[in-house]
Amino acid sequence: MDSSRALSAFFAGDTELRRSLAGTTTVWAPATRRSAAIVAKRKAIEGVSEEMNSIASLNLDSASARRRVRSAFVEVQNRLDHVLFKSAPSGIRTEEWFEMNSKGLEIFCKAWLPRKGIRLKGIVCFCHGYGDTCTFFFEGIAKRIAASGYGVYSIDHPGFGLSEGLHGYIPSFDELVDNVIERFRVIKEKPEASGVPHFLLGQSMGGAVAIKVHLKKPSDWDGVILVAPMCKIAENVKPPPAVLKALGFLSNVLPKAKLFPETDLADLAFRDPRKKKMAVYNVIAYSDRMRLRTGMELLKATDDIERQIEKVSSPLLVLHGAADKVTDPTVSKFLYEKASSKDKTLKLYPEGYHCILEGEPDERISVVFDDIVSWLDFRCIH
Repeated sequence: MDSSRALSAFFAGDTELRRSLAGTTTVWAPATRRSAAIVAKRKAIEGVSEEMNSIASLNLDSASARRRVRSAFVEVQNRLDHVLFKSAPSGIRTEEWFEMNSKGLEIFCKAWLPRKGIRLKGIVCFCHGYGDTCTFFFEGIAKRIAASGYGVYSIDHPGFGLSEGLHGYIPSFDELVDNVIERFRVIKEKPEASGVPHFLLGQSMGGAVAIKVHLKKPSDWDGVILVAPMCKIAENVKPPPAVLKALGFLSNVLPKAKLFPETDLADLAFRDPRKKKMAVYNVIAYSDRMRLRTGMELLKATDDIERQIEKVSSPLLVLHGAADKVTDPTVSKFLYEKASSKDKTLKLYPEGYHCILEGEPDERISVVFDDIVSWLDFRCIH
């Protein structure tokens, strides 16, 4: 799930919130140096002990703290009454490891492979969204794709999940993209990845990452799948020019400071109320106010994508909930129309919210998976 707050709502098209903020600069004031170190208090998680809630409330700025919290909650997460967990295919082989990137940061990597003896049709490399990790809902998503005959690989971006870096901090979106290219290049050199098609899968902000990866290395991938991608900001949704100028200045002075206000977008991301309640178990997600530099980097990234959108040439599958209020489905239509790809498909799901792979009714989630696997199969078998 994309866990962004007020600034992402500006970027993504949350009209009601945008209107409530428009015309004032005071709400954009950064946290002071002192308050920037304060962690937003997490709501108590129902059904777990006081000790577990205490662990979940740790300051997650460091990777070591996030790793401790994740380790404590793995079994609890796997027992959730969610179709991604309770109906997860058996026999999927998994592997977790850390690799040092060129910036000296430990990057968490994970693989999900089909049962032994099943020949891979292709590999799918996943880019997660803002604030997220590949170790919660994506666990169930990856297992389903792997059960269909694909090797699935993912990393946690620097500053998110189990990778090193200040939590929720993106000092450079281009460096984040370069890290994805670097890590997936190593993964594509694995013996099991040889001689099979390679695909990118990006969700929300991860969709922007996937597009940028493709634009930088257009011949490296056999197809790109985008789920509710963040790839363009409509002019009527961007912050006013005066606010943008102030934010640009402040992001250089206090890049790690956090923005006001804090707004929970969970209601907008999950259509199924029961599944929405389970999002709180994503205990290492970044759910605090967005950091100044992070917000500016996201805006710069989408501006860059918009300028180069016609250079998107890969086989393309774009999936979006038609009622998404976190990332605008009309932006996916824009991408589909402007991309130069000869092989491109757009699927809009009626009444669907942002998290179409994890937050919809079970039947809809199955339909989205079937669409992804069918698209992959056609390009691997034919």
